[in-house]
Amino acid sequence: MADRPRNEWQVEEGIGEHRAILCRGGEIVAAQIDWPGKLAAGQVEDAVLVSRAKGNSRGTARFASGEEALVDRLPKDAREGAAIRLEIHRPAFREHGRSKMAQARPRSADPRPAPTLAEALRAAGHAVRIVHRFTEGDWNALWLDAWHGRTEFSGGELAFFPTPAMTLVDVDGTVDPRSLALAAAEALGSAIARFDLAGSIGVDFPTLQAKADRKAVDERLEGALDGWPHERTAMNGFGFVQLVARLERASLLHRIAGRRTAAAARALLRHGEAVAEPGELLLTCHPGVGAALRDDWLEELARRSGRRVRIETRGDLALEAGFAQAVQP
Repeated sequence: MADRPRNEWQVEEGIGEHRAILCRGGEIVAAQIDWPGKLAAGQVEDAVLVSRAKGNSRGTARFASGEEALVDRLPKDAREGAAIRLEIHRPAFREHGRSKMAQARPRSADPRPAPTLAEALRAAGHAVRIVHRFTEGDWNALWLDAWHGRTEFSGGELAFFPTPAMTLVDVDGTVDPRSLALAAAEALGSAIARFDLAGSIGVDFPTLQAKADRKAVDERLEGALDGWPHERTAMNGFGFVQLVARLERASLLHRIAGRRTAAAARALLRHGEAVAEPGELLLTCHPGVGAALRDDWLEELARRSGRRVRIETRGDLALEAGFAQAVQP
C-alpha cells in the first residue's frame, strides 16, 4: 500500500457533527469541527432584508430556515422587505452569556450550499480522506480537554475561558516563571491548532521582570505559531500577549463551551456508532442530554447501526458522562 500523505486530514462525517483531524506520529496536531444545518461560511442563498438603519450599510437578513444574519456592505438601493442574495462569511456561534449571529455580504454568484468540512479542507489545498472511524489519534482525549477548557504540559497547564470579547488563556504551573512561560508558549501553539482557535486571544503569562526573558518568550511563541496567519503584540511587563487571527468558524472549544448539552449529545451518538457487540443499542445519559437527542439523529443512528435504539436517562450522570452499550431485548 502506498504511503499516506504526511499532511492528510481524516474526516468523520458523524450524526449531527463532522470532525477532522491531522495527525503526526500518531498524535493529533490539528482538528476542526462542524455542525451541519446552520448558516456556514461559503453558503450563497437568497434572504429577505428585515432591517436596515437609514443611511447605514449594515442590516439584518432572514433566510428561508428562519436563521438571521448580520449583513454589511449593503448597496444603497437595498430595501427592507426585499430579497437579497448573500454569502455567509462567518457562522453564528455562542459564548458564555451571549450569542453572535452569522455575518453575510451581498453576492451576485449562483446560490450554493455551504461546503462540507471535507470540501472546505480540500478547497484550502489539503489532502482529505473520509473515514468511518479515525485510524489514529485520541479524539476523546482532545474532546475532554476542550470540554474542561484545560490542557496540560510539562510543568504546568493552560486554562481557556471563552468570553464575548476574546478567548482568555491563563498560564499556571509549578516551575520558575521563565521556564513556565517558555514551555507554555510551545503548548499554546499546539493548543491553538488542536482546538482550532481564532479571533482575539489574550494570554496571561507569568510576569517576567527582565526584558530579555520576555523577548525569549516572544521568540519561542513566534516559532510555535509559525504557519498560523495572525498578528500579535509583544509581551508587556505584566506578561500579557494578545493574538488576533481571522475568525471563519466556531472552534471545538467554543462549540462545547457555548452548547454543552448539544455537544454531549453529539458525542454520545458517536459512542453509539462505535458499539460492536450484538443487541439493542442503549444510550444512557443525563436528562438534559437525552432531551437534546433529536428524533432524526436517533433514526440515523438506528439506520447506521442496524439495530433498535433506546435511551435511558439518569440524573446522577454528568453531562459528559453518557455511555452506549449493547443490551439484549
